[in-house]
Amino acid sequence: MKASSSFKNAVSAVALSAGLAMTGTIAVELAAMEVAHAATVSRIEVRGNRRVDAETIRNYISIRPGRSFSQDDVNDAVKRLFATGLFADVSINQSGGTLIVTVEEYSIVNQVIFQGNKKIKDANLARAVQLQPRKSFSNQALQADEETIREAYRRIGRDDATVSSRTQELEDGRVNVIFEVQEGGRTKIAAVNFVGNNAFRDGRLKDVISTKQSNFLSFLLRNDIYDDNRLRADEETLRRFYYNRGYADFRVISATADLDETENAYTLTFTVEEGERYRFGNIDVESTISGIDPETLRSQIETRQGSVYSAKNVEDSIIALTEHVAGMGYAFAQVTPRGNRNFETREIDVVYSIDEGPRAYIQRIEIRGNQRTRDYVIRREFDLSEGDAFNQVLVQRAKRRLEALNFFQTVNISTVPGSQPDQVVLVVDVVEKSTGEFSIGAGYSTSGGVDSSGGFSVEGSVTERNFLGRGQYVRVAAGGGKNSRDYSFSFTEPYFLGRRISAGFDVYRRTRKFDDKYERDTTGATVRFGLPITEALSTQLAYNLSQEEYTGIGNCANLNDGNPANDANCNLAPALVEAIGQEKWIKSSVSGSLIYNTIDDMKNPHSGLYANLTLEVAGLGGDAKFIKATARSTYYHTLSEELDLVGLFTVGAGHIQALDGDLRVFDHFSSSDRIIRGFDYNGIGPYQNSTGGGIDHIGGKTYFNASAEAQFPFPILPESFGLRGAVFADAATLYGSDVAGAIGTDLQWRASVGAGLIWASPFGPLRVDYAYPVLKEETDDVEHFNFGISTRF
Repeated sequence: MKASSSFKNAVSAVALSAGLAMTGTIAVELAAMEVAHAATVSRIEVRGNRRVDAETIRNYISIRPGRSFSQDDVNDAVKRLFATGLFADVSINQSGGTLIVTVEEYSIVNQVIFQGNKKIKDANLARAVQLQPRKSFSNQALQADEETIREAYRRIGRDDATVSSRTQELEDGRVNVIFEVQEGGRTKIAAVNFVGNNAFRDGRLKDVISTKQSNFLSFLLRNDIYDDNRLRADEETLRRFYYNRGYADFRVISATADLDETENAYTLTFTVEEGERYRFGNIDVESTISGIDPETLRSQIETRQGSVYSAKNVEDSIIALTEHVAGMGYAFAQVTPRGNRNFETREIDVVYSIDEGPRAYIQRIEIRGNQRTRDYVIRREFDLSEGDAFNQVLVQRAKRRLEALNFFQTVNISTVPGSQPDQVVLVVDVVEKSTGEFSIGAGYSTSGGVDSSGGFSVEGSVTERNFLGRGQYVRVAAGGGKNSRDYSFSFTEPYFLGRRISAGFDVYRRTRKFDDKYERDTTGATVRFGLPITEALSTQLAYNLSQEEYTGIGNCANLNDGNPANDANCNLAPALVEAIGQEKWIKSSVSGSLIYNTIDDMKNPHSGLYANLTLEVAGLGGDAKFIKATARSTYYHTLSEELDLVGLFTVGAGHIQALDGDLRVFDHFSSSDRIIRGFDYNGIGPYQNSTGGGIDHIGGKTYFNASAEAQFPFPILPESFGLRGAVFADAATLYGSDVAGAIGTDLQWRASVGAGLIWASPFGPLRVDYAYPVLKEETDDVEHFNFGISTRF
């Protein structure tokens, strides 16, 4: 292409004003014409176009035959044509009375091909790149897509992945785009270091952050992937951790990630300054709004004088005060905490000041970054909607709720001005993460008691916490062992009918064999509803329907056939002999639970209380008619922050009472490792002499139990392995019975001591315990070892 020398500067100006980077040259040549003079042409000729119609190109420019035009019109025509994104080069020349527009069209992408990729599927890469079939091709987009693919591999921990590209020319101006990927090895986290920490050891802080040091299980956990956004999130997590434990002056001085290219591994280093630890001093409330009496608001405050300073308690107090005064009709009231540090006493006085805030309304809530999660799943976590008064406190609470969903890697909420001075736009930026889980659990029991399946058992499950992006919970599980089979399906809708009420159902079938003497088949379903009362307190209502069938097997196959010799040969307690072989037993019941939960981290608890009180009434049809109450409470407290020593204390109780006649033997409570360790399943409490000698425990109507435990990091092994040790002491009693001829129905306490190992494995929390009874009865069945899935709550 060529351009007249008198227009070279003008051409450069056009290219710059268009803001375009291109390899070709823009030539504008108006022959036989001075720059300053206008010109006219009789026709406009288009050359070089193959797919774009000539008339379409003429319509893009403002120059018309017979009308005068200037250099500005030519510049504008060039801009318009380039702005279409259809052309790689444009040239406008005048030849006599003809204006010649010469274009070079971009090639059209025929196919985008990925080669060498195994860790990321073609479909995922295709969604990420700009170049798409039937779209225009450009070298700029090609280079940008190379970087996009590299970034995709960095996000899965493969920083040394290389990407190259090439094109394959086809006929009719089409081109195949080929990306060749060399995935390389996984980029690991060689070490996570902390500098400047004295109050908390490195291992405790490593538990707090989400980025973990690589170990031999990292390929399953996928928590050793370096990401700059995750590093920034870990900084914020550390701040919250320290702020909630009294360190109000804490700051992260730096957080660095150094890549050793020879080892393909990062070393993360967090340099921190902890400062002093504070407690709350004087707590006060003041108001500049007439009609609000500060003294009446003190009951809403969560901070207490003398308690360790906690930013969370301050935030909770702000939320409680804000909601309370809003309920009084002050929608724009603004609660601001003022802290005054006393460096000598290491106390922080806090004054909650209530003022009339600026009158601003929410124009709209804009959500970005959610490719899978539906908008309404995010919007419903806000107690605000379009048109409501803007309240920063409620915005921050929505942010915490979104983070608690565990659907997103990061959640950021910002504001931009609206169309009016008193309006703002909330912008919610989220980065999604995988919400599907596959887990495998295992257990082992050495039990030989009549009510235990014994031996190894395994369980596998598939869970989706954000089903179809609707925020719904779905779980399918199956498991079994030598003497057991389990199948279950669960579904939960967290916002039933658009309200903060969870609704769901469970369907299950369980089969158990007991000492090769009898078998129990249970098929059941539960429909449940959950309702939050406060942030910590919730309730759950459920309807339960189940059918049980007991069948004698082996030597007990002919129970209750009228031949006493067959009953004696089975060697079971008379109550069990009578119950086995009866018609199918149907239980129809309703239950209600109150749940109180202030646990700081359900996966790795260090503080808080979890309590559950359940009342079940059976008798709405079916055969069972009873009322049953159970309660269990576990309190966690960090005994030593430096040693990461955590203490927990558990108490529990239960009672069942028949509403009509006597309880069936199988409706009684049976002891288990959740009540007391060191004893066999159903190994304590009331019993009967069996038909062939010996005894069989038959359960009890009432139980009480208590347990004290200390948990600590397991020495030698790295903290990232997730192994902790425990020592414990248990005590329990199980007594009372409606079974005629029951023995040992009086209240008698048992106790045991032991040690255990807890592993936060990729397959779920696993635990093995060894317990030794220190207080027992001669008729009790002992079981020292127990291995299975850890169930804390």
